Amino acid sequence: MANVCVITGGGSGMGFEAAKCMPKDKIIVLSGRTLQKLEYAVNELRALGFTVYAKTCDTSNRESVKELVQFACSLGNVKNVINSAGVSPAMNGTPESILRINALGTVYINQEFSKVMQSGSVIVDVSSNSAYVLPSMIIPKKAYPLAETDEDKFLQKLIKRSGLAKGEYQKKGFAYALSKNFVVWYAKKCAFEYGPKGIRVVSLSPGLIATDMGNLEKAEGGSLIPLTAENRMGKPEELGYALATVADERNGYLAGVDVLCDGGSTTRKKEFKKMK
Repeated sequence: MANVCVITGGGSGMGFEAAKCMPKDKIIVLSGRTLQKLEYAVNELRALGFTVYAKTCDTSNRESVKELVQFACSLGNVKNVINSAGVSPAMNGTPESILRINALGTVYINQEFSKVMQSGSVIVDVSSNSAYVLPSMIIPKKAYPLAETDEDKFLQKLIKRSGLAKGEYQKKGFAYALSKNFVVWYAKKCAFEYGPKGIRVVSLSPGLIATDMGNLEKAEGGSLIPLTAENRMGKPEELGYALATVADERNGYLAGVDVLCDGGSTTRKKEFKKMK
């Protein structure tokens, strides 16, 4: 039976670049909300020699995720899942929609795919270096387990905490940071929950990357660029390679951690900010 790699948010950006780095003996399923974007990506990958299919999916909807799982299973054994679907503060939306897509979407992807994945498979959840920007004392981590038991209460508590910020963009930024902090936490939780079944789970946190989403955030997040080791934004192909490497089954002992791939900006901000 063929091995299948599913990439959510795979129609563009780092998800699409990750697909280019996958072995060509795997069947690739690109998922996203817009079929036209997915079809363009599929055609480009097929021209490069990949076996690839498009499947629309709204990761904030569990039933839509179940349909994606069913489609992937119809093609073969799901070996790799790279969950790069997500939205940022500069995109249209509200704190609630950001939390639904980034946080609850991760819950749905991990839970539903883990039901069909076999030993030796991998889930990579894409977070962000924004997961590290909030002081730990104001992160409502005790509310995180509610994402699996009481979604409404989970959203209520995190939206309320986001309300501490002033201004519409700032509130969405707060919600985004919380959603990505949750992704890091949840990937670690899943690593220990799914590990006995042989399913490896890890998260990866990009910094400011020159994708469509990253360019939208450059006005607000551009202050991070001087903090990077090379004073630049990351390239989509660099993150694609990082994701594909982390998702590779041969990287079998990398689990239960977050891979911070942000050019060093978080480290510099915390430890070497005064360095010139």
